[in-house]
Parts: sequence; structure tokens; C-alpha cells
Amino acid sequence: MHVERQVRLNPLHKAWNCFLAFLFPLESDTWLAVFRIGVGLQVTLYALFLRSDWYYLFAISGKGLVGRELGEALTTFESPFIPKLAWLITVGRSFKISEETVLTLAWVGLLCAGCFLLLGLLSRPAAIVAWFVHLCAAESGGLLVYGADNFMTTALFYLMLCPLPDHYSLDHWVAKTKSKDPHALGFWRRVLQVHLCFVYFIGGLAKLLGSGWWDGSNLWRSLIRPPFNLISPEFLVQFKYVLPFLGISICLLEMTYPVFIWLRRTRRVWLVCILAMHAAIGLMMGLYLFALVMIILNLAAFGVPWPITRAEAPSGQHEQ
Repeated sequence: MHVERQVRLNPLHKAWNCFLAFLFPLESDTWLAVFRIGVGLQVTLYALFLRSDWYYLFAISGKGLVGRELGEALTTFESPFIPKLAWLITVGRSFKISEETVLTLAWVGLLCAGCFLLLGLLSRPAAIVAWFVHLCAAESGGLLVYGADNFMTTALFYLMLCPLPDHYSLDHWVAKTKSKDPHALGFWRRVLQVHLCFVYFIGGLAKLLGSGWWDGSNLWRSLIRPPFNLISPEFLVQFKYVLPFLGISICLLEMTYPVFIWLRRTRRVWLVCILAMHAAIGLMMGLYLFALVMIILNLAAFGVPWPITRAEAPSGQHEQ
């Protein structure tokens, strides 16, 4: 009787062990270094791109180009606990600091946080500051937010929770920090990988459910719509028969991403195709920040060499 129960439990026990092995693989922190440097570059470029428009985008109506009241009102309607630039401005007023000065300090803080992440200096505080300030800006400019802002917020959120610092950072060289638990490194990389699989599968499925991607009309409209019309319509007309093929290929590439990105034989092909797709989006539509953040996420998740073996784990870690 006892033997029969043990035999019945063995498959469940094996399945649970397989799940834990999948969720907590052994990893080096090389992927985390790529992630930190990439996100730091993204934040730095984001701040530099908005340097001349920062005040005009986020100042109150009558002073700014758009005004932030409507965006913040929509955000507050969703939840009053979502951070907004109004929070920082309210704190600044209590210290008799003007709105313009607070906005300038917020921009400087975002730029410095991006530079610190690039260097690996005060990595976790820099990630927290960058996440908070960028989230405030994104939620205050709700009508101007697009995919790059959403994925930047996600990347910064994961980065500030990851086991920083990595051994390529200045923090590690200065403080001589110990190697991080490879299981914790593997867990956070796995979370990022699974997240991307959901993003691409759902995105590909949504595209396939509409007719615009089957006949190429969605691609056509995307490429000729200002301000993304970097390529002239006259030039695109010459390749109109290719657009349906490209549209269907993009849908299939995204839908099959969660399958073929995991297989060793097809991983590199799918990764290269996804990176090429995002690079093309950036170059053909001028969505440089969106293309960059997606390339960074994919490289960190699947571009760095696969999990280390137990023999390669830092001493003392593989026994945990």
C-alpha cells in the first residue's frame, strides 16, 4: 500500500521539481549587466530626446504646449495612487520651489539615473529613481504615451527588483560585493522571458483576428500616417504586393514566438527576426525609443548565453 502511494506521488513530485527547475534555473549575471546597461541607455536617450520639450509637455495649461491636467485627471480616475508629476510639484511648493524648478529637477534626476545605470553606480537607487520619475512623467502625459513608455516602465520595474549589482558594475568593483544567488538571477530572467512570450503571443493573436494584417492595409496605414511617414507613399506603392506577405509574417512571427524562442535550434532565428522587425520599425517609422527598448528586452531575455550549469555556478551557490 505504501509502495503504491509512493509510485502515485512520484509523477507529481517530478512535475513539481521540473516546475521549480524551470522557474529557478542557474544563471550568471551577464544577462543582468546587458539589461542594466541597455535600460540605462534607454533612460538617458529618453531624457535627452525630451530635453527641449520637457517643460512644454508637463507645465500647467497656459504655460505648457499641451498641459498635464487632462492626463493626470485620467490617471487619477483610474487610481489616485498612481504617481504623477503633480505629487512632486506639491512637495516642491511646500518648500517654496516653483513648478518650473521642480520639473527641471525631475528631468535632471531622470538623466542622472540613466547615466548611473550605464555605469553601474548606485544601481538600485538609480533604478528606483528612474522608474518613479519616468512613471510620473508617463502618467502625467497620458495622451502622449505610447508603447515605448509602457515597456520602459516595465523594464525599470523589473530592473529595480533584480539582484543588483552585477559584477560588471562600478558598485561591484568599488564595494567588492559577493556574487548573487544564481537561482535568484535565473528567476528574474525567467519572469522577463515569460512576460515577453505573453506580449508577443497576445499581440500576434490580436493582429490575426483583424483583416488589416492579412491584406497589408494596416502596414500601409502605419507607414503613411504622419508623423511616422518617413518613407514616401510613392515608394511604398512599388512594393504593395509585398505588404500582405509582411503583415502575415509579422503575425506568425509574434504568435509562434513563445514556442520557437525556447527551442535551441530555432531560438537564434526567431531572435534575429524579432530584432530585425523592431529595428525596421525604428528606422522606417522613427520610433527609435520603442525599437530600442524592445531590442534591449529581447537581448537580455534570450540573447545572452543560456543558463549556466551547476559546475559553473559561483562557489557555495549551487549547494543551496
